Amino acid sequence: MLDFSLPALYQVPSGGNLSDLVHQNAERHPGVAVLSRKADGQWSDLTAAQFLAEVHSAAKGLIAAGIAPGDRVGVMSRTRYEWTLLDFAIWSAGAITVPVYETSSAEQVEWILGDSGAVAVVTETDAHAAVVEQVRERLPELRQTWQIERGALAALAVAGADVTEATVTERRSVPTADSIATIVYTSGTTGRPKGCQLTHGNFLAELGNVTARLEPLFRTGESSVLLFLPLAHVLGRIAEIAAAIAPIKLGHVSDIKDVTAELASFRPTLILGVPRVFEKVYNTARAKAQADGKGKIFDRAADTAIAYSRALDQGGAGLGLRLKHTVFDKLVYSKLRAALGGRATHAISGGAPLGERLGHFYRGIGFTVLEGYGLTETCAATAFNPHDKPKIGTVGQPLPGSAVRIAEDGEVLLKGPQVFTGYWNNPKATAEALQDGWFATGDLGTLDDEGYLSITGRKKEIIVTAGGKNVAPAVIEDRIRAHALIGEVMVVGDRRPFIACLVTVDEDFFPRWKEINGKPATATVAELREDADLLAALQSAVDDGNAAVSHAEAVKKFRVLDTVFSEASGHLTPSLKLKRNLVLKDFAADVEALYQR
Repeated sequence: MLDFSLPALYQVPSGGNLSDLVHQNAERHPGVAVLSRKADGQWSDLTAAQFLAEVHSAAKGLIAAGIAPGDRVGVMSRTRYEWTLLDFAIWSAGAITVPVYETSSAEQVEWILGDSGAVAVVTETDAHAAVVEQVRERLPELRQTWQIERGALAALAVAGADVTEATVTERRSVPTADSIATIVYTSGTTGRPKGCQLTHGNFLAELGNVTARLEPLFRTGESSVLLFLPLAHVLGRIAEIAAAIAPIKLGHVSDIKDVTAELASFRPTLILGVPRVFEKVYNTARAKAQADGKGKIFDRAADTAIAYSRALDQGGAGLGLRLKHTVFDKLVYSKLRAALGGRATHAISGGAPLGERLGHFYRGIGFTVLEGYGLTETCAATAFNPHDKPKIGTVGQPLPGSAVRIAEDGEVLLKGPQVFTGYWNNPKATAEALQDGWFATGDLGTLDDEGYLSITGRKKEIIVTAGGKNVAPAVIEDRIRAHALIGEVMVVGDRRPFIACLVTVDEDFFPRWKEINGKPATATVAELREDADLLAALQSAVDDGNAAVSHAEAVKKFRVLDTVFSEASGHLTPSLKLKRNLVLKDFAADVEALYQR
């Protein structure tokens, strides 16, 4: 199949914008908790009416400070309640939000704030403020700065005390569905980040249709979602807006290390994450079982969960499998669900492929991960699996009201009201990306006869071996990376005689692996690079990856790096994608070593 579309389930109001959501919620559900924030170690709920009051207070302060309709306002902060509050306040002032990753360098901050022409920026910490201050002299349009941890909201409330409600009403009525709501800069795996113009209508069409299609997961007064992804990334933003459009209760976690504890205390009914989160949960549970002498029980339970899930696609499990599943539910699965908060039955995963085996494992334990697909340019989820008919291993069907097309060369093309209007200040890049109403994603994929999309790789990442074999690295990389001991993996082999890869060791799991395998606690990866046990464990990960591809695409050799790829090292984007060109440059000697005889 080359084309597939679904009818829309939601229509964007012609004069509507995102600021309408907090007003509608306050009118229709004034006493319903729509947000929750941490105070003195406890979650404290805010009703729709309370949230509207706080949004208006901040919006009045922005208006008093001279923020005009269409002005760009930067936000540089970790994921927290104030980020969401400021987003809706900026829209209520008629302005445009420009998110900045809190890990951004001074050069990146200068580019984003300068290119967007931001007139103001809100930072979170002293460190963030210092980064902005480094480049402020080179940002002539930047007039105003506030800092969350130094009383930004209180200062805005004082400044806006004399601004009337009528003024806010007037200002928030200026943007239409076609107006730009935010300029989200791409992560920049190559070259300068480009600013994606996403309109109020893009978000409303996206989340109106998502929440309509997944309606049982978005029940007002019952459902909740815990957000720990960066709000500077579009995937985090759609959680914020989906929660408002339903509405359901939204909580924020600033530090990914706190997620496990906060899942237990917040107890969400829905989780939004990336595959690495779900891989970590599985790997941590398996490692703990091994350390407790219960590794074989866990592995049998995992195999049973996977078999049970696969059976659901083939008419249901037989009696024997159902009995085994019931036993392991008491011994293993219930504990895993409890680690995820105990109430959630579903998660939505995006940003990278989850892997079919892991998808079946989670559905088999009673926690279905609905995999989706999208890009910044498509307002995140342009395809997703429906809750009532997921196809594990695919990224689902198109967003209702949109269409997917597979071009002759296999590239995925997208059309619909969720697709961006273009790149800010970059008409050349816009013309290249949008052709005849279709957005060229750069991804390769296939559609089945029911319109379920599978992503097979990235056009620019295709490796062509010396023998002329085309290899999409994503398939095998995702499979290898699922192993607990693997931190990151990058397949190499362009114009080389065979496929190989560079691997890093997971720094969180490494100490436990050393303990289980009787290695000195102080031993480093560099000291164990040639250790037979370590190499055997990593080889098992590579072997598992090779099982997913043909012999010509299989990894023949790997090399262990005594470092990690991270945002801080510059080898990963904030959304955890590999900067392949930089890895190839920085580890050129290691790549060459793979091909020396």
